[in-house]
Amino acid sequence: MKKVLWITFIILLIDQASKIYIKTHFSLHDEVKVFNWFYFTYVENPGMAYGVQLGGFLGKIGLSLLRFVLIGFMAYYINKWSKKATSWLFIIPAGLIFAGAIGNLIDSIFYGVIFDSGTTYNSVSGKWVEYLGISKLNFKGYAPLFGGCVVDMLRFPLIDTSLPDWFPIWGGKKIQFFNYIFNVADSSITIGAIILAWTYFFRPKVFPKEWFK
Repeated sequence: MKKVLWITFIILLIDQASKIYIKTHFSLHDEVKVFNWFYFTYVENPGMAYGVQLGGFLGKIGLSLLRFVLIGFMAYYINKWSKKATSWLFIIPAGLIFAGAIGNLIDSIFYGVIFDSGTTYNSVSGKWVEYLGISKLNFKGYAPLFGGCVVDMLRFPLIDTSLPDWFPIWGGKKIQFFNYIFNVADSSITIGAIILAWTYFFRPKVFPKEWFK
């Protein structure tokens, strides 16, 4: 379990450092091109991955509580299985998934308290309202606990082009593939889940199916 926690700690540092830097140096929707296929694009997400939401502010609190429960289950099973699985094929993905889950929960709980501006929920309009300018990490707060939004900034438009004019129906239209914006925590969960699934199906001695019975 200690090795899993060390990986979790390192990923959390990278995740939070990148989010704090972006939030204190970028305005919402600011974008920096690194390569044709890689951009830093700052957005705030009050919901889950890919912008899926559970409603307004109460839905957001419910989502945070759900994350708490899931993290509790993860901690229990990771601790249980890490006593049996000593392979890095279990330790690394377990740490990645655990860190990713905690990383986004930190944003939701604390960012509304430690920053002076951010996206807030307007109960009258029933919409999330964006803000102007660059946030400061000064603990003035712009929302109560659980009122913060997850910071996303990584965008990889692997295909960003326009269809030729002669193409039927959609000729001349711009197409983009994998234009989602996410963060280190999201990436950590995805990579960890892929490694863990591969280990489960192709290296059963490392992660026996009997553990799930």
